Amino acid sequence: MLSSTVDSTRPLEPMSALDTLSPPITTLIRLDHAHVLAAFRRFRSTMAPSRKGALIANVCLALEIHAQLEEEIFYPALTKAAEYSEVLEKSVPEHEEIRELIGMLRKLEPQDPSFDESFRTLMRKVLHHVADEETVLLPQAEIALASQLSTLGARMTRRRIALLEPHMGEVARTTVQTFPIAAAMGAISLGFMLWLAMRALWARSRTF
Repeated sequence: MLSSTVDSTRPLEPMSALDTLSPPITTLIRLDHAHVLAAFRRFRSTMAPSRKGALIANVCLALEIHAQLEEEIFYPALTKAAEYSEVLEKSVPEHEEIRELIGMLRKLEPQDPSFDESFRTLMRKVLHHVADEETVLLPQAEIALASQLSTLGARMTRRRIALLEPHMGEVARTTVQTFPIAAAMGAISLGFMLWLAMRALWARSRTF
């Protein structure tokens, strides 16, 4: 079965270096989308069960963290700054539907006859959600939150690191299996590479 969900109770850690180094929040969201879509493109029903399980575990964790970050930071800021948006209004319910599908997948083994179709259902739901964000919410945010984008990006980066901390072993293992070493430089998502760079910068800042 796939591994457990993220822990939302861990406290944030101070990382002042990220306040000036983190990209705008809309860039981070697009990078998250790119990571998941790259994994979707690699999915094949004929994959070895171990690799299929790793790919889907990688996707599920990425989606959970992405949804939590948006709900804690991006959506509240956009709700406060922008006019009412039907797309924004339905975003959290869509996240809940995605979480339900992830919960179903975690109860299945890759060899289960319903595993592939369950993942394809998740893919369809995510693709629809991403399309709405990319075409409506992110452009809206870049206008309504123009003066806050970098600050919100730093907040999202700090929170991401806190959420990923307990899952570092899983992230490393499933990323290598999802994006083989031979194609790593071209295939591993920019979002994950960004996280590694930010983590290194934060660790270095603590030594001064």
